[in-house]
Amino acid sequence: MPKLSAGLLLYRARDGVVEVLIAHPGGPFWARKDDGVWSIPKGEYAEGDDPWVAAQREFCEEIGLPVPSGPRIDFGALKQPGGKVVTAFAVRGDLDITEARSNTFELEWPKGSGRMREFPEVDRIGWFPVAQARSKLLKGQRAFLDLLLAHPTVAGLPEGT
Repeated sequence: MPKLSAGLLLYRARDGVVEVLIAHPGGPFWARKDDGVWSIPKGEYAEGDDPWVAAQREFCEEIGLPVPSGPRIDFGALKQPGGKVVTAFAVRGDLDITEARSNTFELEWPKGSGRMREFPEVDRIGWFPVAQARSKLLKGQRAFLDLLLAHPTVAGLPEGT
C-alpha cells in the first residue's frame, strides 16, 4: 500500500498574475537546495481518514497559520515518482505570512554524532508566480499547478514570469 499524503495549495491573484504559496523543507539535507525541492504544504494521513481534514491539519502545522476560508478546489490524487499518492486541494486566499512558523522535528546531526538537534519541518515559505513555482516545486507536484490554472475560477489569469 503506498503512503498517502494530503496537501493544500493556497493561491491568490496579484496584479492579474496567479501566485501560489509553497514551502521549502527544513533540515540539513535541504539547506543548500532550492529549485526542484519546494512543496505544497502537505503531510501523511492514514487510509480511511478524510484527506481534506489532513490537508488543513498539515497546512496549519507547516505554516503555523490557519487555512483561509473560502471555496476549495479538489484536484484529486496524483502518484508521485517515489510512489507516494498525494491528494491536493486549492483555496484562494491572500494570507499574510510574516508570522508563519513551522512545527519541528528531531534528527541526529551530524549523522553518527549521537547529538539530537531540532529543525523546522519547513524552513521558509513564499508566494511565487506560477511560472516561478514550476521550477521550485518537486517534479511530481507540478501537475497541481496545471490543474489550478485549468480550473474555471482561475483559467485566463496569467502565470507570471
